[in-house]
Amino acid sequence: MTRWVSGNSFQLLENGEAFFPRVFECIAAARNEVVLETFILFEDKVGLALHAALLQAASRGVRIDVTVDGFGSPDLSPGFISALTQAGVRVHVFDPAPRLWGWRTNVFRRMHRKIVVVDGQRAFVGGINYSADHLADFGPEAKQDYAVEVIGPIVAEIHAFVHQALAAGQQGTAKSLGGQLRERFADRAQRLAQRWRQAPGPAGDAAAIFVTRDNRLHTTDIERHYRIAIRAARQRVVIANAYFFPGFRLLNEMRKAARRGVEVKLILQGEPDMAIVKTAANMLYHHLLSAGVQIFEYCERPLHGKVAVSDDEWATVGSSNLDPLSLSLNLEANVIIKDRAFNQHLSARLAHLMDNSCKQIRQGDLEESTWWRVVRSFFVFHLLSRFPAWAGWLPAHTPRLMLATVPTDTADSADSAGADRVSQADPVGAADA
Repeated sequence: MTRWVSGNSFQLLENGEAFFPRVFECIAAARNEVVLETFILFEDKVGLALHAALLQAASRGVRIDVTVDGFGSPDLSPGFISALTQAGVRVHVFDPAPRLWGWRTNVFRRMHRKIVVVDGQRAFVGGINYSADHLADFGPEAKQDYAVEVIGPIVAEIHAFVHQALAAGQQGTAKSLGGQLRERFADRAQRLAQRWRQAPGPAGDAAAIFVTRDNRLHTTDIERHYRIAIRAARQRVVIANAYFFPGFRLLNEMRKAARRGVEVKLILQGEPDMAIVKTAANMLYHHLLSAGVQIFEYCERPLHGKVAVSDDEWATVGSSNLDPLSLSLNLEANVIIKDRAFNQHLSARLAHLMDNSCKQIRQGDLEESTWWRVVRSFFVFHLLSRFPAWAGWLPAHTPRLMLATVPTDTADSADSAGADRVSQADPVGAADA
């Protein structure tokens, strides 16, 4: 079990209105380094604001590494990329893959984390991507989401992790490229692992654990922390999660907690950004409600959050949904927080959501059981009882990071080539970066 680290301070950042200005402000104040990971970076007003903040920091000599997912951020233009790379920003693409008949092929095992570390002293962890649909003025499809700003000793673990992820991804790229190149990546990994060893000093009273999910050593860590918290709960558990279709063990812990008198509340999507999300969750409603679990559907706009509280101290904020993709395939990161004040604040915000923007689902709201629903429920729960074991059947691979570049002739005409796609560099460039 990962150890608790004391002496931290956490600030909840709700939606893009709170998150983006604070991240951009910290990037503007950076003196030495910014490391940023995100699943989605769109070239809209939010992406362009991030772009401007990174260029301004790079002009002051700040070392900047940006990692985007090849599936989540496939359409960044040559002009967008070239401006960053020419300023010295290293833009890494996680598992880029060519399209097949216009379809993206790199579907499974995505880099779904959302992390920023500034100068090794301050970090941001959560579920918010860099896209305008995290702002209320986007309209009815604007997302409800959460992140935290972190200061204190736990930042050292987050900082070490993002550097190790950079080194590991580049080593994965070099794996089949010959011994000399592998050695160059190994040397780089060692140098990165030794950098920024000094942990930030105490900044508050919160204890924390930084917990990640990968496809090698930490395959079930985030789910395990959820199960431990629910099993230990004596009064209440509130989980707000956008994509809800958890495994049997996690569902079972929720049911058992409710049956022993714990108030278990789920906030799920009522106006989902993908219809299948609600359909999948609905399959579980009978099973959960019959055990006393309370279900609230958030109906104001799509819910994108991945947060939870338990009793009076435990809370988590991060990128991990409670569905097969996040729990068994994607690379994820959550922070687990033990702090009464943070728990109370997040609890109050979730209570406000339930009181003002949610519809509580009751047994009478559900369609009557039919033979088809009984059969479907039987197969759903047998499926859930077997995952994440079945996830091992899906394509596995060594994570690769490629350094994004733009061909010289394309970069020269980038302003008129916005529809073109970014090419991926020879990985030797990543080794030399």
